[in-house]
Amino acid sequence: MTAVESRPAGSIAPDQGTRSGPPAMARVKAFVALTKPRIIELLLTTTIPVMFLAAQGVPDLLLVLYTCVGGYLSAGGANALNMYIDRDIDALMDRTARRPLVTGVLSPRVGLVFGLTLAVGSTLWFGLLVNWLSAALSLGALLFYVVVYTMLLKRRTAQNIVWGGIAGCMPVLIGWSSVTNEVSWAAVILFLVIFFWTPPHYWPLSMKVKDDYARVGVPMLPVVASNRVVARQIVWYSWVMVGVSLALWPLGYVGWFYTTAALAAGGWWLWEAHALQARAKAGVTGPKLKEMRLFHWSIVYVTILFSAVAIDPFLR
Repeated sequence: MTAVESRPAGSIAPDQGTRSGPPAMARVKAFVALTKPRIIELLLTTTIPVMFLAAQGVPDLLLVLYTCVGGYLSAGGANALNMYIDRDIDALMDRTARRPLVTGVLSPRVGLVFGLTLAVGSTLWFGLLVNWLSAALSLGALLFYVVVYTMLLKRRTAQNIVWGGIAGCMPVLIGWSSVTNEVSWAAVILFLVIFFWTPPHYWPLSMKVKDDYARVGVPMLPVVASNRVVARQIVWYSWVMVGVSLALWPLGYVGWFYTTAALAAGGWWLWEAHALQARAKAGVTGPKLKEMRLFHWSIVYVTILFSAVAIDPFLR
C-alpha cells in the first residue's frame, strides 16, 4: 500500500486543545462520523425492501430492527477501519480533511479499537439475534471492504470501485437471508443490480473531485482516463444495470408495479448517462459538464427501485 507522508491537515495543535481533550459531545459526534452514517443510510435503503420481497409482505418488524442495527454496526465498523487505514491520504484531500482521525478529535488507536469492536459486535449481534448465515455475509462484506478494497485495490487499480463495490452489494443478500436463512436468485439479481450501479454512481463524483484523488495517487478511473472514456464506461454499466434490474420480472419474482418503476427510473437514468456522454464527447469541462446530475439521480434511482421492491408484493 502506497504511503503518503504528511502532517494531517486540520490536526489539533498542542495549544489549540485542552489537557482534557475535546468536549464529550464533540467526541460523540466524531464516533458517529467514523461510521459514515450517510453511506449506511443508503445501504439500509436496499436492505429493508429486500426483506419485504423475501417475506412477500410485511416481515417480522423486530427482525427488521435487529437486521438494521446489525447492518449499521457492521458497516460502521468497516467505515471506521477504512478511515483508520486511509488517514494519511484523507489529510491531503479537501473532501476528507475534516474527518475525526485527521483533525485529532479521536486518535488513530481509538479509531482502530472502535472499528474492531463494531466488527466483532456486529457479527455476534447477527449470529445471536438474526441467523449465522447473515452474520457470515455481514462479516464477509466488512472484510471485503477493509482488506480487498481499502488495502489492496484502492491505491493500485482504476478498477478499485468496480470490484470493491461488492461490499456495498452485500446488504441485499443479508436482508434476504435474514428472513429466509438462505440466498435465492432474486437476491442474486438485486445484488448484481447494485454491483453494476456502483461504478456509474461513483464515477461522476470521482470526476468532480479527481484532483483530490490525483493529489494522493489514488487511480480512480477519472484520474487515469479522459472524461470521454469515463462517460462511455458509465453508459455501458448503466445499460447492463437496467437490463439486470428487469430480469426479476420474467423469473416471476415481481409483478407489474416493480417492472413499471424499473422501466421508468431506468429510462431516465439512461437519458442522463447518455447526456453526460454527449457533453464529454463535445469536450465540455468544468461546471457545464454537470457530472453531479447523474450522481444525485443515482441515489434517487436506487431509492425508487428498492421502494418498488418493497411495494410490489402488496400489489400482486
